Amino acid sequence: MTVPQHNTPTPPGWYPDPSGSGQLRWWDGNAWTGDAWNPPAQTGGAQAGAGQPGAGQPGAAWPAAARPGQYAGPGQYAGPGQYAGPVQPAPRPEISKQTPVYNPFIWLVTLLPVITLIILMLWNPVFHLRYVGARTVPTLDPSAFSVPYFLLVISSWFIYGVSVLLSYLDWQKLQRDGVVRPFHWAWAFLGAGVYVVGRSVIVHKVAPQRGLAPVWALIGLTAVSLILVSVKAGMIVSTIAKALPM
Repeated sequence: MTVPQHNTPTPPGWYPDPSGSGQLRWWDGNAWTGDAWNPPAQTGGAQAGAGQPGAGQPGAAWPAAARPGQYAGPGQYAGPGQYAGPVQPAPRPEISKQTPVYNPFIWLVTLLPVITLIILMLWNPVFHLRYVGARTVPTLDPSAFSVPYFLLVISSWFIYGVSVLLSYLDWQKLQRDGVVRPFHWAWAFLGAGVYVVGRSVIVHKVAPQRGLAPVWALIGLTAVSLILVSVKAGMIVSTIAKALPM
Protein backbone atom coordinates (compact mmCIF):
# COMPACT_ATOMS: atom_id res chain seq x y z
CA MET A 1 0.00 0.00 0.00
CA THR A 2 1.30 3.41 -0.84
CA VAL A 3 0.60 6.61 1.04
CA PRO A 4 0.73 10.04 -0.57
CA GLN A 5 3.32 12.42 0.81
CA HIS A 6 2.10 15.31 2.98
CA ASN A 7 3.79 18.26 4.51
CA THR A 8 2.68 17.26 8.01
CA PRO A 9 3.82 13.76 9.09
CA THR A 10 1.28 11.39 10.54
CA PRO A 11 2.08 10.24 14.11
CA PRO A 12 2.37 6.49 14.68
CA GLY A 13 -0.90 4.90 15.73
CA TRP A 14 -3.80 2.62 14.89
CA TYR A 15 -5.93 3.86 11.97
CA PRO A 16 -8.72 2.34 9.84
CA ASP A 17 -7.23 -0.13 7.40
CA PRO A 18 -6.99 1.61 4.00
CA SER A 19 -7.76 -1.71 2.30
CA GLY A 20 -11.31 -1.47 3.70
CA SER A 21 -11.09 -4.61 5.88
CA GLY A 22 -12.84 -2.86 8.76
CA GLN A 23 -9.86 -3.47 11.06
CA LEU A 24 -7.36 -1.03 12.49
CA ARG A 25 -3.86 -1.14 11.02
CA TRP A 26 -0.67 0.23 12.60
CA TRP A 27 0.92 3.26 10.93
CA ASP A 28 4.55 3.54 12.11
CA GLY A 29 4.91 7.16 11.06
CA ASN A 30 6.28 6.32 7.63
CA ALA A 31 4.37 3.35 6.25
CA TRP A 32 1.64 0.84 7.03
CA THR A 33 2.83 -2.28 8.87
CA GLY A 34 1.48 -5.83 8.81
CA ASP A 35 -0.08 -5.49 12.29
CA ALA A 36 -3.87 -5.34 12.18
CA TRP A 37 -6.49 -5.54 14.90
CA ASN A 38 -10.24 -5.86 15.03
CA PRO A 39 -11.10 -3.67 18.05
CA PRO A 40 -14.23 -3.98 20.20
CA ALA A 41 -17.15 -1.70 19.45
CA GLN A 42 -16.39 1.86 20.45
CA THR A 43 -18.78 4.53 21.71
CA GLY A 44 -18.98 7.87 20.06
CA GLY A 45 -17.07 9.47 22.94
CA ALA A 46 -14.14 7.07 22.51
CA GLN A 47 -13.76 8.26 18.92
CA ALA A 48 -13.72 11.92 19.74
CA GLY A 49 -11.93 13.96 17.12
CA ALA A 50 -8.94 14.92 19.24
CA GLY A 51 -6.95 15.03 16.04
CA GLN A 52 -9.57 16.48 13.74
CA PRO A 53 -8.87 19.72 11.88
CA GLY A 54 -10.00 22.72 13.89
CA ALA A 55 -9.28 21.04 17.22
CA GLY A 56 -5.80 22.45 17.55
CA GLN A 57 -4.28 19.81 15.23
CA PRO A 58 -2.85 20.15 11.74
CA GLY A 59 -5.57 20.03 9.13
CA ALA A 60 -3.55 18.21 6.49
CA ALA A 61 -4.88 14.99 4.99
CA TRP A 62 -3.93 11.89 6.96
CA PRO A 63 -3.16 8.48 5.44
CA ALA A 64 -6.19 6.72 3.97
CA ALA A 65 -8.58 9.36 5.38
CA ALA A 66 -7.55 8.48 8.93
CA ARG A 67 -6.70 11.08 11.55
CA PRO A 68 -4.79 10.76 14.84
CA GLY A 69 -6.89 10.25 17.95
CA GLN A 70 -9.69 8.37 16.15
CA TYR A 71 -9.15 5.39 18.42
CA ALA A 72 -7.90 5.56 21.99
CA GLY A 73 -8.17 1.98 23.18
CA PRO A 74 -5.51 0.27 25.32
CA GLY A 75 -2.07 0.80 23.90
CA GLN A 76 -3.25 3.06 21.09
CA TYR A 77 -2.24 6.52 20.02
CA ALA A 78 -4.63 8.92 21.74
CA GLY A 79 -3.44 12.22 20.31
CA PRO A 80 -0.20 14.22 20.27
CA GLY A 81 1.75 13.83 23.53
CA GLN A 82 -0.52 11.04 24.79
CA TYR A 83 0.14 7.32 24.88
CA ALA A 84 -2.09 4.79 26.59
CA GLY A 85 0.51 2.07 27.23
CA PRO A 86 1.62 -1.08 25.40
CA VAL A 87 -0.53 -2.61 22.69
CA GLN A 88 -2.84 -5.30 24.07
CA PRO A 89 -3.80 -8.37 21.99
CA ALA A 90 -7.37 -8.62 20.85
CA PRO A 91 -9.58 -10.75 23.14
CA ARG A 92 -10.29 -14.30 22.08
CA PRO A 93 -13.87 -14.81 20.83
CA GLU A 94 -15.89 -17.66 22.29
CA ILE A 95 -16.43 -20.74 20.15
CA SER A 96 -19.76 -22.39 19.43
CA LYS A 97 -21.20 -24.73 22.03
CA GLN A 98 -21.34 -27.39 19.32
CA THR A 99 -17.58 -27.17 18.71
CA PRO A 100 -15.77 -30.07 20.43
CA VAL A 101 -13.02 -29.07 22.85
CA TYR A 102 -11.53 -32.54 23.33
CA ASN A 103 -9.84 -34.86 20.85
CA PRO A 104 -7.72 -38.04 20.99
CA PHE A 105 -4.49 -36.01 20.88
CA ILE A 106 -5.01 -34.20 24.19
CA TRP A 107 -6.18 -37.37 25.94
CA LEU A 108 -3.08 -39.24 24.77
CA VAL A 109 -0.85 -36.40 25.97
CA THR A 110 -2.55 -36.59 29.37
CA LEU A 111 -2.57 -40.36 29.79
CA LEU A 112 0.66 -41.53 28.14
CA PRO A 113 2.62 -41.37 31.44
CA VAL A 114 0.53 -44.38 32.55
CA ILE A 115 2.82 -46.55 30.38
CA THR A 116 5.89 -45.50 32.35
CA LEU A 117 4.04 -46.05 35.61
CA ILE A 118 3.08 -49.62 34.59
CA ILE A 119 6.68 -50.47 33.65
CA LEU A 120 7.88 -49.06 36.97
CA MET A 121 5.49 -51.24 38.92
CA LEU A 122 6.60 -54.32 36.95
CA TRP A 123 10.26 -53.70 37.74
CA ASN A 124 11.24 -55.81 40.74
CA PRO A 125 15.00 -55.46 41.10
CA VAL A 126 17.03 -57.94 43.12
CA PHE A 127 20.27 -56.39 44.30
CA HIS A 128 23.45 -58.39 44.84
CA LEU A 129 26.82 -57.28 46.15
CA ARG A 130 30.22 -57.72 44.58
CA TYR A 131 33.43 -57.33 46.55
CA VAL A 132 35.92 -55.28 44.55
CA GLY A 133 39.65 -54.80 45.13
CA ALA A 134 42.08 -56.09 47.72
CA ARG A 135 40.02 -54.51 50.50
CA THR A 136 36.90 -56.28 49.21
CA VAL A 137 34.80 -53.12 49.02
CA PRO A 138 31.10 -54.08 48.69
CA THR A 139 29.59 -52.77 45.45
CA LEU A 140 26.12 -53.26 43.96
CA ASP A 141 26.08 -55.76 41.10
CA PRO A 142 25.13 -53.94 37.85
CA SER A 143 23.09 -56.96 36.79
CA ALA A 144 20.39 -55.74 39.18
CA PHE A 145 19.52 -53.14 36.56
CA SER A 146 17.65 -55.58 34.35
CA VAL A 147 15.63 -55.19 31.14
CA PRO A 148 12.61 -53.51 32.83
CA TYR A 149 14.92 -50.80 34.14
CA PHE A 150 16.20 -49.94 30.67
CA LEU A 151 12.66 -50.15 29.29
CA LEU A 152 11.67 -47.63 31.93
CA VAL A 153 14.39 -45.19 30.85
CA ILE A 154 13.76 -45.63 27.11
CA SER A 155 9.97 -45.37 27.46
CA SER A 156 10.31 -42.10 29.38
CA TRP A 157 12.20 -40.45 26.52
CA PHE A 158 9.90 -42.00 23.92
CA ILE A 159 6.78 -40.74 25.69
CA TYR A 160 8.37 -37.29 25.99
CA GLY A 161 8.92 -37.06 22.22
CA VAL A 162 5.49 -38.45 21.36
CA SER A 163 3.85 -36.00 23.78
CA VAL A 164 5.46 -33.06 21.99
CA LEU A 165 4.22 -34.38 18.62
CA LEU A 166 0.70 -34.96 19.95
CA SER A 167 0.65 -31.46 21.46
CA TYR A 168 1.46 -30.04 18.05
CA LEU A 169 -1.38 -32.03 16.44
CA ASP A 170 -3.79 -30.92 19.18
CA TRP A 171 -2.72 -27.29 18.68
CA GLN A 172 -3.45 -27.58 14.95
CA LYS A 173 -6.84 -29.17 15.65
CA LEU A 174 -7.82 -26.34 17.99
CA GLN A 175 -6.92 -23.79 15.33
CA ARG A 176 -9.05 -25.60 12.76
CA ASP A 177 -11.94 -25.64 15.24
CA GLY A 178 -11.81 -21.86 15.54
CA VAL A 179 -9.86 -21.31 18.78
CA VAL A 180 -7.94 -18.04 18.41
CA ARG A 181 -4.33 -18.20 19.66
CA PRO A 182 -4.54 -21.58 21.43
CA PHE A 183 -1.87 -22.42 23.97
CA HIS A 184 1.27 -23.01 21.93
CA TRP A 185 2.41 -26.60 21.51
CA ALA A 186 6.08 -25.71 22.11
CA TRP A 187 5.35 -25.49 25.85
CA ALA A 188 5.22 -29.30 25.76
CA PHE A 189 9.03 -29.27 25.65
CA LEU A 190 8.87 -28.23 29.32
CA GLY A 191 6.63 -31.20 30.05
CA ALA A 192 3.30 -32.65 28.96
CA GLY A 193 1.66 -31.35 32.13
CA VAL A 194 2.57 -27.77 31.27
CA TYR A 195 0.84 -28.03 27.91
CA VAL A 196 -2.22 -29.79 29.34
CA VAL A 197 -2.78 -27.09 31.97
CA GLY A 198 -2.12 -24.14 29.64
CA ARG A 199 -4.23 -25.60 26.87
CA SER A 200 -7.13 -26.26 29.22
CA VAL A 201 -7.07 -22.71 30.62
CA ILE A 202 -7.27 -21.15 27.16
CA VAL A 203 -9.99 -23.54 25.97
CA HIS A 204 -12.00 -22.86 29.14
CA LYS A 205 -11.88 -19.14 28.34
CA VAL A 206 -13.30 -19.55 24.84
CA ALA A 207 -15.67 -22.37 25.84
CA PRO A 208 -17.03 -21.50 29.31
CA GLN A 209 -17.91 -24.46 31.55
CA ARG A 210 -15.91 -26.78 29.29
CA GLY A 211 -12.31 -27.71 28.59
CA LEU A 212 -10.96 -28.55 32.07
CA ALA A 213 -11.42 -32.33 32.01
CA PRO A 214 -7.77 -33.03 31.00
CA VAL A 215 -6.58 -31.02 34.01
CA TRP A 216 -8.68 -33.07 36.41
CA ALA A 217 -7.45 -36.27 34.75
CA LEU A 218 -3.87 -35.03 35.10
CA ILE A 219 -4.39 -34.22 38.79
CA GLY A 220 -5.82 -37.68 39.45
CA LEU A 221 -3.02 -39.40 37.55
CA THR A 222 -0.39 -37.38 39.40
CA ALA A 223 -1.89 -38.27 42.79
CA VAL A 224 -1.97 -41.99 41.94
CA SER A 225 1.58 -41.82 40.57
CA LEU A 226 2.92 -40.23 43.75
CA ILE A 227 1.38 -42.95 45.88
CA LEU A 228 2.62 -45.82 43.70
CA VAL A 229 6.10 -44.34 43.26
CA SER A 230 6.40 -43.85 47.04
CA VAL A 231 5.47 -47.48 47.65
CA LYS A 232 7.87 -48.68 44.96
CA ALA A 233 10.71 -46.53 46.27
CA GLY A 234 10.18 -47.97 49.76
CA MET A 235 10.38 -51.51 48.36
CA ILE A 236 13.62 -50.74 46.49
CA VAL A 237 15.23 -49.14 49.54
CA SER A 238 14.23 -52.15 51.62
CA THR A 239 15.78 -54.52 49.05
CA ILE A 240 19.03 -52.55 49.00
CA ALA A 241 19.17 -52.50 52.79
CA LYS A 242 18.85 -56.31 52.92
CA ALA A 243 21.67 -56.68 50.39
CA LEU A 244 24.09 -54.56 52.41
CA PRO A 245 26.26 -56.32 55.00
CA MET A 246 25.26 -55.72 58.59
